[in-house]
Amino acid sequence: MSYKSIRWLVVALYLIVGVVIAWDHGYLGLSWLRSVASALLAVFLWWLVLLGVNLHIHP
Repeated sequence: MSYKSIRWLVVALYLIVGVVIAWDHGYLGLSWLRSVASALLAVFLWWLVLLGVNLHIHP
């Protein structure tokens, strides 16, 4: 393995562990994920928003 791939693996593992710990301690949740998903949909499908389509994800 090259240095670059080892560094990428360490960064990815660090972020994955951080997400798991944040989820376990209540910093992340389904409401947060719904908000992020709605925002990403609005960014990538902005033309639908201009046409009046509601891209909010509801439970």
